[in-house]
Parts: sequence; structure tokens; C-alpha cells
Amino acid sequence: MFQAKARADTLKEVVNVISTLVDEAKFTLNAEGLTIRAVDPAHIAMVDLKLGKEAFEEFKADESEIGLDIDKLNQFLKLARADDIVEIKHDEDKRRLNIVVGDITRRMSLIDTTGMSDPKVPSLNLPAKLTVKVDDLVQGIKASETVSDHIALVASQESFEMTCEGDLDQVSWKKSKKDLEELDTPSSVRSLFPLEYFANMLKAVSSGSSVTMFLGNDYPVKVEFKIAGGKGEVSYLLAPRIESGD
Repeated sequence: MFQAKARADTLKEVVNVISTLVDEAKFTLNAEGLTIRAVDPAHIAMVDLKLGKEAFEEFKADESEIGLDIDKLNQFLKLARADDIVEIKHDEDKRRLNIVVGDITRRMSLIDTTGMSDPKVPSLNLPAKLTVKVDDLVQGIKASETVSDHIALVASQESFEMTCEGDLDQVSWKKSKKDLEELDTPSSVRSLFPLEYFANMLKAVSSGSSVTMFLGNDYPVKVEFKIAGGKGEVSYLLAPRIESGD
């Protein structure tokens, strides 16, 4: 059993976060809320999203799993205004999700979850931690996108820097510790990442929000932020590109 009512902007946030990596996802439900954990097809990035029942206007669920086409859900939610209330009900007999916005009802067939993976969140020791406004990061990324398709994230005890080096040009975005909300690292660390993935992750974060990042040397980056007014949390993991020594 699963039925819920939620503001459209809350559901749109969830869809934005998930759709950066996958077209289909498994929603794991219980009385406390829902969890979505998925890895992109290239196994470069992972998302772990938790949305508590308090993020909903109404929420009832037994322990269960449902598979959804995220693109279909996204297209339907575009019909809703931010403050519209969306009604959701799982029709177990017909194996579909009935979604109501105003006068419109969408009966969406579910995806079989048996073939969907259950990715485990790896245990990582990432020594550097920093918190920064997402709008600042997006500005640095926009400056980098015409230079290269990879971006280096560098944290030291004094600053955090994003650098991008192309064949001819180079761009650098740098914030000193006093201009960051938080910076804590025992030593300097640096990792290189695919720029498109990193940019898409940050696009899923609401403007005006902050993200907390964890970094190591040639380790994945972990990006954490809140959604649904703090009633949900998201963690992205992005694998590094290991630089050759020559």
C-alpha cells in the first residue's frame, strides 16, 4: 500500500535530482518515507536520496518497492504549478501508479524492479570537508565549460579551487577559507572529475542553497545537500578520473 499527497515543487525536486543520472528508478517505501538509490549506466556516479514522510502533506506506505519511469513522471509534473497538491496512489491490482494534478489523472504503469540493482554506498575516508554556496560553484563551472571536459577540485587549508585546463586555455575559480561556509582539511587534496557529470549534479540543487563536499586525493567526491525545505537529503558520489603520470 502506498498513497500520498505532496506539493508539486517537492516532487519536482526529487525528479530533478534523480533524472541527472537515470531514466528509471526504484522507490523503496516504508512508513517513515521513501529512499531512492541509483547508479548511472556508465557506473561513474551514484545518487542516494531520502525523503521523510514529513515532506508530504499526507503519507501512508507499507514496506514495498515500486519502479518508475522518471522521464514520464517529469513530463506529467510539468503540468503542475509549484504549490499544486499532487495526489499519488498505488493501484496494486493493475500494477500502476495513479497520479492526480487538479482535473488531470495519469495512470502510469510501473517498471518491474527485479532487474534493478541495489547499489551499496561505499565506505570512503575523505579527509577534506567544505561547504559552499551552489550559485558560486555554478559560476565557476560556467567559466570552465568552454575550456575542457574535466575539472579538478583542489582543497587546501587556506582555500578551495576548481581548475580546468584545455589544450590552449586554463580557467581557475578560487575561494579563500574566509569566503566559504566551512573548510576543514588536514592537508591539500586534489581530484579530477568529468565536468558534465559534476555540472549536472549541481544543476539539481536549488539556487540559494549550499552544498557540502568531501574530497580526497584521486578519490570520489561526495556532494551532500538538503531538499524539500530540509525534510529530505541527497548524497551524490562521482568517481574521479585518475590522471596519468606522464
